[in-house]
Amino acid sequence: MPDIIHLLPDNIANQIAAGEVIQRPASAVKELLENAVDSGAADIRLFVQDAGKSLIQVVDNGKGMSETDARMAFERHATSKIQNIDDLFHIRTMGFRGEALASVAAVAQVELRTRRPEDEAGTSIEIENSRVIRQEPAAVPVGTSVAMKNLFFNVPARRNFLKSNPAEMRHIVEEFIRVTLAFPSIFFSLTSNGQEMMHLEKGSLKQRIVQILGSSHASKLVSVQENTDYLNIYGFVGKPETAKKTRGDQYLFVNNRFIRSAYLNHAVMSAYKEMIPGETFPLYVLFIDLDPAQVDVNVHPTKQEIKFEDEKIVYAFVQAAVKHALAQFSITPTLDFDLDPSIQRLDAISKPVSEEKKAAVTSSSLYQTFTQKNQAHFIEPENKSDLRHWKDFYEAPAGERSPEPPGGTHSPEMPAESRPPVRIQPTENAPLQQLLNTYITTPTNRSFILVHQQAAHERILYERFAAAAAGRPIPSQKSLFPATLTLSPPDAILLKDLLPDLQPLGYQIEPFGKDSFIIQGAPSDNGQGDEKSALESLLEQYKHFTSEIRFSRREKLIRTMARQQAVKAGTVLDEKEMRRLVDDLFACTQHNITPGGDPTFIEFKKDYVEKLFGR
Repeated sequence: MPDIIHLLPDNIANQIAAGEVIQRPASAVKELLENAVDSGAADIRLFVQDAGKSLIQVVDNGKGMSETDARMAFERHATSKIQNIDDLFHIRTMGFRGEALASVAAVAQVELRTRRPEDEAGTSIEIENSRVIRQEPAAVPVGTSVAMKNLFFNVPARRNFLKSNPAEMRHIVEEFIRVTLAFPSIFFSLTSNGQEMMHLEKGSLKQRIVQILGSSHASKLVSVQENTDYLNIYGFVGKPETAKKTRGDQYLFVNNRFIRSAYLNHAVMSAYKEMIPGETFPLYVLFIDLDPAQVDVNVHPTKQEIKFEDEKIVYAFVQAAVKHALAQFSITPTLDFDLDPSIQRLDAISKPVSEEKKAAVTSSSLYQTFTQKNQAHFIEPENKSDLRHWKDFYEAPAGERSPEPPGGTHSPEMPAESRPPVRIQPTENAPLQQLLNTYITTPTNRSFILVHQQAAHERILYERFAAAAAGRPIPSQKSLFPATLTLSPPDAILLKDLLPDLQPLGYQIEPFGKDSFIIQGAPSDNGQGDEKSALESLLEQYKHFTSEIRFSRREKLIRTMARQQAVKAGTVLDEKEMRRLVDDLFACTQHNITPGGDPTFIEFKKDYVEKLFGR
């Protein structure tokens, strides 16, 4: 029998490796930008077409490559960053694995043009499917230009997996921002389909943050600077008012490399404890500099997951540095040690303790069990104890007691997504009652129901928005003074993509220069003056919309708007508002569940309630 194990050809091996390194156009952007940074460039320009599917090109003015190095750069595990095993533990460059260009060449058509300052002529190389098609001298400027065309042209399944152009473009912008934040002393620009989207002049870290996140953040940044023998921490955190309900403006770098770390993110969050509302996330751009020997970046090809030698001490330093910065700029809450004058007038303060009161206290069994020895776990017989009536303190008077709720949140009659909705008719003009500012009770023709006001309103809004998208637009209220909305570049791309779907939903929005929009009108039932915050919140929720089912862009938008605009639990409603909510709910085509499949109400039939009482 012949031998069956053999080495794979280089082009196949590279294509397999590319699956981990180059997952989408943004992955290639990251690798090419980091190579440009490592080349010592002071000017780096990124050009993309069709969100990177047709072209990704990075042009830099770095030190360039010789003819031999240019050819060698596309070989697997070929790198200039490390020479021996010890170098692996002292990595200061962005790249070092020697996989990026080989992986790019395996899944795209690549053209490299490069020249060193000391060379009269440069080199031009064309590679396709890991094979060099053409190599020749060329007249090119100093530096390197890498252009990759038709990404995944030879992997149709991977190309079909790519998302829409706006979605892929948002990922590209995110990777671009991460690299540009780490190197504010380098000029960067991003051009998409011939239009310059971002132009970032070299400057300080704060200037770079403001260039990217917007000028409104200039006065809302707090400087962080802590130097120790073990590590240095520097950067900026946002004041508490910059906290958002969704993630997105959190950037953490270790030795100038962007990383993801839920553990260190928790360290920052804990520093903001009691300063921001729950489930909100502060802005931060933090850099940790420490000895490369104390950290392992060789965990994953993307190099965004790392391991610290002592993770706990890094956590403690990050938490302390952020706390110190917030305290130093008088942002942390302060304690007021001035005594309230009303306290001075209390009987316990103004009147001395009489002998009678003192004797009454010391003679009680409660006082004795706390002051005598060996009494900590002593329990008096129930009929003798002064505390035998302790339960009465928690029980309401007999006339005020309410029946126990069902033994669970779902009764046997609870509507389910798997069943068609059962038509229940609320009793006309029956009294409605709001419980806990969240639930509405009302009798029906066969039972009584408990309606969750937020879930019910979400269903109502969903059907209204779905009808608007299908051809019955929602009326729009023209703004007397149109508001101008300025967004970060990724959010601006997203809003441009959503504009056609927002128009039938009542929004009249027009682009107004770079990353800015004018809100000419909003849905007539929205509060006037809240258009900007409503749109910002909508974009944040849309970006973080999660579902096990893949929805179209329009469906995601409709579901997000219904969730965002629904009346929240804890909101007090009057009789008229409750009546309208219940009537609108039962006018819906599917009134028993929310768009996400949760129940809008629970029905309590007579026989079920009697079972609860043992009848």
